[in-house]
This record gives sequence, C-alpha cells and structure tokens, in this order.
Amino acid sequence: MSAITPLRDENLQKRLHAAIAQVNKVLLGKARQVKLAFTCLIAGGHLLLEDVPGVGKTTLAHALAASFALDFQRVQFTSDLLPSDIIGVSMYERETAQFRFHPGPVFAGLLLADEINRATPKTQSALLEAMAEKQVTVDGQTHALPDPFFVVATQNPLDLAGTFPLPDSQLDRFMLRVSLDYPDASAERELLTGSDRRDLLTHLVPQLDAAGLAALNRQSKTITTSPALLDYLQALLAASRRHPEIRVGLSPRAGLSLLASARAWAMLSDRGHVLPEDLQALFVPLAAHRLVAARGASGDTLARTLLNEVAVD
Repeated sequence: MSAITPLRDENLQKRLHAAIAQVNKVLLGKARQVKLAFTCLIAGGHLLLEDVPGVGKTTLAHALAASFALDFQRVQFTSDLLPSDIIGVSMYERETAQFRFHPGPVFAGLLLADEINRATPKTQSALLEAMAEKQVTVDGQTHALPDPFFVVATQNPLDLAGTFPLPDSQLDRFMLRVSLDYPDASAERELLTGSDRRDLLTHLVPQLDAAGLAALNRQSKTITTSPALLDYLQALLAASRRHPEIRVGLSPRAGLSLLASARAWAMLSDRGHVLPEDLQALFVPLAAHRLVAARGASGDTLARTLLNEVAVD
C-alpha cells in the first residue's frame, strides 16, 4: 500500500469530526454505529437501523439531521399508511380548474421512516423510486427530491408481532443495515443519571450543511483504491455468488456500494486510500441484508463466513 495521502480540506475535515463528536455525545457508547451512519450519509446511501424499540434509533436520525442542517421529516409507518401519505397527492383546485401537487414528507433532506416494516408492502414500495432515483412520479408527473436526500429507516426485528418483511428490492436500496444494540453498563449509567436525550437534541448546532455534505461526498470519491484491493473486493462478491449456503449473492450494485462506503470509511479514518480492513469493517453491515440463504442461515452468519473464507492476497 502507498503512503497516507493528506486530505485536501482540513477545515472541512475538522467540521466533520466535530459533527461526529456531537452525535456521540447524544448517542452514548455507540461510536462504531455512529461512524457507520456517517459513512452511509457521506457515500450517498440510505441507512436501515434494525433493533428493538428504545435503543436510540430515532435519536440517531434526529442528531444526523441537526448536525448537517438537513430538513427533517418523520413518518410513522403503520398498517393503514398509504403511499400518498408519503409521496404526496394531486388535488383539484376549483380556483384554477387544475390539479395541484401537494408534496408529502418524502420531500426532505433526511426522511425518518420509523418502523418501516409495520406498513404493508405496497406502502413500503412507495419509497423505492424515491430511494433509487431521487424522484417521485404522481399522475404521470415526475418531481425531483431535494439534494441531498437521505432515508433513515428503522425496523423492528421480524419476530415481533405486526411486522411485514421488506422485499429484497427494497432491502437492496439500503446501503447499510446497522443494529445499535443495548448500551454497555457505563453508557447506560450515564443515560440514567444524565440529561434527557430529547433535551440534548434541541441544543445541537449544525456543523455542516448540504454544500458541505456534497463536498465530503466528492472528496470521498478521490480516496484511492489499489488493484489488489479491488481484487479482494471482487473475490468477496464472487464467493457470495457460488457459496453452497447462499441462494442469491451480491449484485454489482452491492459491489459499487461496498466500494463507495469503504472510501467514505477510509476518509473518516483520515486516510487517503482504502485498506482491506475497511472492506472487512463494512462487509457485514452492507452484505448481510442482501444475502439470501439456501438453508435458512442468517445473513450476518453468511457474511462473516465469507469474510473468513476469502483470503487477502
């Protein structure tokens, strides 16, 4: 590997680390998960947070939006939620004798799709075009979404009552799936004795804005990757497609997402190039929800199996 390449905009990098530190003060003891969330945001992906209620999923979404000064909208997904409740609806106005489109909450910089798997598949799929194309189509008219447009969806484990599994096409639109898990003892004690997290959210100061996020995205694309690194990435993809325990492996889109997120992860680590360790750190959050098992094994188990079986040359 080559020597570390210095990053160009030190002020931008300084503000980025200030934003991360700010979110870590709100979401205690979750430095790795916070870094994964920032990685996903900078790489231009969407984030799926899967865990039991009450561990900070909504708090993380609020903190990200506040740190980047993003317009924030929250939709509580329920079984009676309709697609028009998300993307908007055209209504006839007698004054003009025309239909006028009224945008829904999807027109936001950061959309929190809370408990997305409590809605029906029809409503879940209403986000598909928005996440894939950054636009929505209503009555034959296409409407562009804001730039940036970032979806943070929360999901309860499927063994809880009243949930609908996300279809594979929807899961594939999420760059990373992250579990926050329960806090450790010291973090939980600070939660119990410290300030209310909702009060802390109201005092967060924007460290970056949409232009700064766009600059970070451009900067992440300049992070270099060696031919050997790309060989390792391709070996992981190939192994997922021929493994006897995997019925559906990783697509080329998943490979592009892994590369983009690895570049963002390396940048967050103050490096100008990607290491195999970056791919390894991101592989389970990126691959587990995309892999379809042949015999019922979990995606997390399959992803870790691939990491163990594919050697770094």
